[in-house]
Amino acid sequence: MSHESVPLPNKASCPHIVRAPTVIAMVGLPARGKTYISKKLTRYLNWIGITTRAFNVGEYRRAATNSYKNHNFFRSDNKEAQEIRTKCAVMAINDACKFLDRGGEVAVIDATNTTKERRRMLVHHCTEQHQFKLFFVESVCDDPNIIEANILEVKVCSPDYTGQDKNEAVKDFLQRIEHYRHTYETMDDATERDLSYIQIFNQGERFIVNKLAGHLQSRVVYYLMNIHVLPRTIYLTRHGESAMNLLGKIGGDSDLSERGWAYAEALGRFVEEENIPQLKVWTSELKRTIQTSRYVNAPKEHWKALNEIDAGVCEGMTYEEIQQKYPEEFALRDQDKFHYRYPSGESYQDLVARLEPVILELERQENVMVICHQAVCRCLLAYFQDKSAEEIPYVPVPFESVVRMRMSGPRCQAETIPLLRRPSVSEGASPYGRKVDTGSLWL
Repeated sequence: MSHESVPLPNKASCPHIVRAPTVIAMVGLPARGKTYISKKLTRYLNWIGITTRAFNVGEYRRAATNSYKNHNFFRSDNKEAQEIRTKCAVMAINDACKFLDRGGEVAVIDATNTTKERRRMLVHHCTEQHQFKLFFVESVCDDPNIIEANILEVKVCSPDYTGQDKNEAVKDFLQRIEHYRHTYETMDDATERDLSYIQIFNQGERFIVNKLAGHLQSRVVYYLMNIHVLPRTIYLTRHGESAMNLLGKIGGDSDLSERGWAYAEALGRFVEEENIPQLKVWTSELKRTIQTSRYVNAPKEHWKALNEIDAGVCEGMTYEEIQQKYPEEFALRDQDKFHYRYPSGESYQDLVARLEPVILELERQENVMVICHQAVCRCLLAYFQDKSAEEIPYVPVPFESVVRMRMSGPRCQAETIPLLRRPSVSEGASPYGRKVDTGSLWL
């Protein structure tokens, strides 16, 4: 047996979620949140380890021609423009298929696909020619408030309207929508009963699901049924300094240090000053996060899923002890930090799987503060920052600080707010008040 065929002893196996490459095609009129959905879906799938890429047909159109002057480009009787639009759609579909042929797992085609003819073209290219699975996501919306918000927040910022008066841009875009409406054929189980799809009405008011094919599509549906676009704020923070931190040891369930309690008090003052409506606080079940939440005046929930990554036999050890006692393990983890699994413990991949219910519940909630641990915080930040699985173990996590993420529709404004002054390196101190080897980032 060759060396390459022997699996690493503590490398977590990748779950076979995607048994066949899959194309997810958006459907719907403009300003129905299709790009928002496709971006969130792409981010989620990449976060759980499924190689995914979105292909926006509008970007292909803008790269192919500067012919767009106004809404008349989208008239159904504008044959020249129709040819350009069809050509760009085919280019996007072909690129998506190439991506899947070269090892990609899911391709998201972000386009209107509002006619049965266009959807038949997708079936021909994706399933008949390439034998990929095909799943449609249709966003149906007749709520004028949602449509207006989508137009004002997203479409007037489109490159199509760069430099134009905002009111004129809105007027033009509304006329563009009307051109699409004249030819729009919504999906239905009478003529497209053999297709797999989900219809989302008014961004989550109700859903219709037809003919799911496989585990991946089921997960996609579950995710889409949990996201919402209401304005909210999510706060992420690590626990304060613990007794184990002072000893340079990982894991365990120790109490906060004196400085850790100072951070807990500072966090309580911060929340009081923020005056966050209906805030919920989530911690792990470990003492150091529960204690960090002590002075925060808000309802609290303790999640086992938020516990720190399980270091297995390495729990309670210093990095020097791990390197001396398990030199091979220390080296293996450096080779593939995301998949490496501690002996009798967890990998970052395991941690992402454990945190998936937390992410789905965060998508359902409004204002939440999550007080957790370094590896857990890395995974959560990676989701909101659109990081790949390989990047997760290296996401920087601020110490004694709060990451505040304000979300409104597709936008997320994030900032880091330090709550305790940290002694500078020139003062000879570490984040934990004593010298700590840079290997502390190994966790």
